[in-house]
This record gives sequence, structure tokens and C-alpha cells, in this order.
Amino acid sequence: MEQITKYFSDFFGAFPSAWLWITSHPTESFTAIMIIMLLEVLLSVDNAAVLATMVRDLPKDQQGRALKYGIVGAYFFRGVCLIFAALILNIWWLKPFGGLYLVYLTYDYFKSKATPENEDDTLNKSENWFYKATIGLFGQFWATVALVEVMDLAFSIDNVFAAVSINPNVILVVAGVFVGILAMRFVAQWFVKLLDKYPFLESIAFVVIGILGIKLGLSLYTHYFQNSWLANMTDSEVNKENAEHFDIYVSVFTFALFYLPILSSMLFNFPKKQKL
Repeated sequence: MEQITKYFSDFFGAFPSAWLWITSHPTESFTAIMIIMLLEVLLSVDNAAVLATMVRDLPKDQQGRALKYGIVGAYFFRGVCLIFAALILNIWWLKPFGGLYLVYLTYDYFKSKATPENEDDTLNKSENWFYKATIGLFGQFWATVALVEVMDLAFSIDNVFAAVSINPNVILVVAGVFVGILAMRFVAQWFVKLLDKYPFLESIAFVVIGILGIKLGLSLYTHYFQNSWLANMTDSEVNKENAEHFDIYVSVFTFALFYLPILSSMLFNFPKKQKL
């Protein structure tokens, strides 16, 4: 109990000194908060793609509500991750677990796309064995919300530590991360509309989901092989600067995967906006 009390005391006791540093270093603080916010917004595009795809099979009147619950979960889990960042670092398996599930979603989607029938070309969570065996028993809406919350937790760990790697100032990190959540909220709503207008984006979204799953899953390897070049490039615990650059490169690449086909469709109607 004394250790828990000391942990909270140290965490909240850091706010006065963090504010003092901000007021005495206004330029550095402004630059840091802008970088953190930019990184969070870039990461939110990937996060939003996952969330939007997961709620798309719900009725339209429930999609927005599921995303709202997802944003509430994002605030909660990011808040928890911020407070317990030092402790969560020790729960290394949370990120690869979320990554493996994202890879499974990608595999399940493209496996259904390979069949002659069109009815199973979207992610059908009601036929997903993991979905049925765990939280699918609660009904489609709440099971979807629960899955969104699970992914919120995985993304929260990833995003919070990305922000901490830029600047450990607790106030700057909190401000940047929570602005990033707002960005994810609006980007997710926008992405749902894009999926309706550009159906081909659904397949691209699952490519991105697979990439994110691999990215999260890499922590399984880097946890055991911290001296490897891969750990040096991707693991913030090994090399914060390289990991920050890696996150940005992945975010820019996945953003381009979405943007370039949309631009091509707008200019040349390829890929086509409407399904054949």
C-alpha cells in the first residue's frame, strides 16, 4: 500500500515542476506539444481506420454511438496508461496480443474475399470464432463496443509511450495525447463516410490493420532480442529516437495507402467509387 501511495504521490507531485519547466522554456514546450499532437493525429488515422472498420457492420444509427463509447474508452485507457506508464511498461505482452488479433482480423477478411460469394466480403464478427467464444454472447452492438475497447487499450499503450518518447513532461504528454483522442474521434467518423463513398477502401483498411498488427507484434520479438537491429529501430525502450522515427514513417506510409487511391479515384475514377 505504501508503494502505491508513493507512486501516486510522485506522479501528481511532478505537475508543479512540469509546469515550471513549461513556463521557463516556452519555445521548447510549444515545439514539443506541436510534435506530440502531430504524432498523435498521424497515429489516429491508423487507429480510426481500425475502429471505423470494426463498427461498419452495425446499423448506421448504431455506428456513431459505438464510436462514442470507443472514444470514452480511449480517454479512459489513455488516462490509465499515462498514470501507470511506468507499471504498464512491465506488461509487455499487451501490445503483441493486440497485434496478433489485428493480424487475425486481416487474415479472416481476405480469406472471405477469396471465396466466390460476395455476402462474406466484409468482416462478419458474428461468424468469428474469437468473437463468439468471448464477448459475442453480449449481442452485436455491445460485443463490437467491447472489441473496440480492447483495441483502444492496445493503441493507448502504443500512443502514450510514443508521446513520452518525445518529451517526458507530464503536462505536455497529457495535453498532446488527449488532443490526439479528439482527432481520432473525428477522423473515425470521417472514415466511416469514406468507406461508404469509396468501397475499395475497406480492403486497404484491412491491409493497414495487418501492418499495424505486425507493428504491434514486433514487440514480441524485440522483448526477447533487445540487442537486435530490429529492436534498435522499433523499440522505444531500446532507442527512443529511432522508434519515434519508425512510428512516423509507418503513419505516413499508411496515410499514403488511403490518400493516393482516393486521389486517383477522384481524378481518373480508378479505382471506381461504386461497386460493380
